Formats: sequence, C-alpha cells, structure tokens
Amino acid sequence: MNLAVGILLFVTLQRAGELVLARRNTARLIARGAHEYAPGHYPLIVGLHAGWLVGLWWLAWDKPVQVGWLAAFAILQALRVWVLLTLRDRWTTRIIVIPGEPLVRRGPYRLVSHPNYMVVAAEIAVLPLVFGLPLYALAFSILNAVVLAIRIRAENEALARAA
Repeated sequence: MNLAVGILLFVTLQRAGELVLARRNTARLIARGAHEYAPGHYPLIVGLHAGWLVGLWWLAWDKPVQVGWLAAFAILQALRVWVLLTLRDRWTTRIIVIPGEPLVRRGPYRLVSHPNYMVVAAEIAVLPLVFGLPLYALAFSILNAVVLAIRIRAENEALARAA
C-alpha cells in the first residue's frame, strides 16, 4: 500500500466512523426531546462528501503526496478532534436542536460560530492539494460553499427559533 492509499483509507474510515457517531448522537438527542430542522438539504451534503471522496479515490490513489499540504491536513484533523471533543454528544451531521438548551460557547465555539464547517471547508480544499489536484480542490470548494450557504442559513434559523 502506498502513502496516498493510506491517507485515503484513513479519511474513508474516519468519515464512516463519524457517520456512526452522528447516528448515535442524533438518536440520543431526539430521545432527549431534540428536533431535526431542515432535513431537505441533508442529501446534498451526503452527496457532495461522497462524491468528493469517491473522486479522490479515483484520481489520487497513485499520486505523489505533497508533504506540506499533508501537514496542513494533519493540523485540520487536530481541529476536527477539538470540535468533536467540545460538542461531545451534541455533535451530529444533521441540524438537531434541543429547545431551550444553551449554545455551546467553549472550545473553538468561543472563537467562531461554526468551526466545524470551517474545518470541513478547509479539508475539502486541502486534501486534494495533498495529491496535487488544485482544480479538483477548487471545484469541490465551490460546490461546498453553495451547500454550506444553505446549511448555515438553516442552522442559524433553527438555533434562533430554539433560543
């Protein structure tokens, strides 16, 4: 196995694990009285991320790895873990809100409103650059920006209603 395949395998397993965690957290939150908001755009998110990852497997499995970009990606993974540890059982891939529960204001959330989306946007750009695919990075960054505009608007509305 070459380094590119190892990186792609890591990201694939990471994303699969996050889906399991998200499902578990979603079920627990709903059991506590939470509600899902704006589920209609969720298939866009899943499709975008699946397409991004499948395309990377197709194009990058045999590419040389750019070490500088790999270091940037590693930093993003540390930030991802920080977000997950901060939100704990409130982290999910859907917009799930518990009415009346205060927003998380610690960790990266004391610095910015949507740190998870910032990390994801950076990952979508940086991982293709690890494999020397700048046009791929640009194309998926643009698509992600469109989806995130929908997502962040919906999430902000849901949080405002629940407050």
